Amino acid sequence: MTADPDVAATRAEAEGMPHPPLLVLDALAAYLAETGLGDDVRAWRRIGDGHSNVTYLIDVGTRSLVLRRGPRPPLPPTTHDMLREARVQRLLRDAGIPVPQILAVCDDSAVLGVPFYVMEHLDGDVITDALPAALDGETERRGVAEATIDALADLHAVDVSVPPLATLGRPEGYLARQVERFASLWGTVSRRDIPAVETLAGWLGANLPASARTSVVHGDYRIGNLMFRRQAPATVEAILDWEMATLGDPLADLGYFVATYAEPGAATTPLELTPVTRLSGFPGRTGLVARYVDRTGADVRALEWYQTLALWKAAVFCEAIHTRWLDGERPGDAFAPTLERGVPALLREAARVAGVTADPAPAGDPRSRPRPSGTAR
Repeated sequence: MTADPDVAATRAEAEGMPHPPLLVLDALAAYLAETGLGDDVRAWRRIGDGHSNVTYLIDVGTRSLVLRRGPRPPLPPTTHDMLREARVQRLLRDAGIPVPQILAVCDDSAVLGVPFYVMEHLDGDVITDALPAALDGETERRGVAEATIDALADLHAVDVSVPPLATLGRPEGYLARQVERFASLWGTVSRRDIPAVETLAGWLGANLPASARTSVVHGDYRIGNLMFRRQAPATVEAILDWEMATLGDPLADLGYFVATYAEPGAATTPLELTPVTRLSGFPGRTGLVARYVDRTGADVRALEWYQTLALWKAAVFCEAIHTRWLDGERPGDAFAPTLERGVPALLREAARVAGVTADPAPAGDPRSRPRPSGTAR
């Protein structure tokens, strides 16, 4: 036995577990051997702060690899597409964007229950609730934030007008589709009635800005999804977590970054995953937006709309996480229970940014309501 409820040593052990494991070690070792990456799986450790897809650091012989897979099935259609995520990273690496090298992609669900990919392990720091010593001075803290903005500007400068990058999405109508899609999801992922969801959907739809240009949109761009080199000055070694990447309006990334960037006096929400930016030395949101404008020439007069979109979308996908936890599909997840109040907090902040009156209070106890028909998991 592995003594890990998410990991099985063998397929036989996996079949006797109450929930499908995230790793099956003998099946993984056989796959890695077949692809030439080694068969001596010596250690494994879950890494990253993501609450959607799952990332493991795997020690194979004398080298370390990183494995990325979706959560336990069943999965909603078109979500957690590891094959597409790996393809995005390969294309962006070819375009000069710092991303880990993809070493193998497995589309055979018989190995781990879902498709997955394996990439190189980079020796750097991901910044969340603590800073590495080399980047923990006043000057270095500013450098971390500025390097983050510069990497975003570089990503948005990639030419997406020609194949193969031009095939990554449908930029026309991107913002309208985002609003329509997430508005339609609430009824399938939630057991709660929260009037603010519909109010904000209406406001977003009625105030849709015109997109000035098209770029790669990361979809979850924040400091916690970057890896920094271990020495000063702050340098982005890799941009991680490309699950939601597509082509669309680059200000969607900037709005999301601003909405997730913690600064003194800002409201705390479940999107605050790198709270160290509240410390002295880190520039405020306004200064970072100005740096992005200097790098790109973007018109950011409608940025509050994009911030509102980010917070409202986050409320919807966080509600899906909370519902899966209520249904016993995320055992041992300490984050999911906090979303009972975290989702209303996101909606409250979205309403504040938009300047609208919206009631974020849920009606009734979510545990007392049955799963809606056709609920996406």
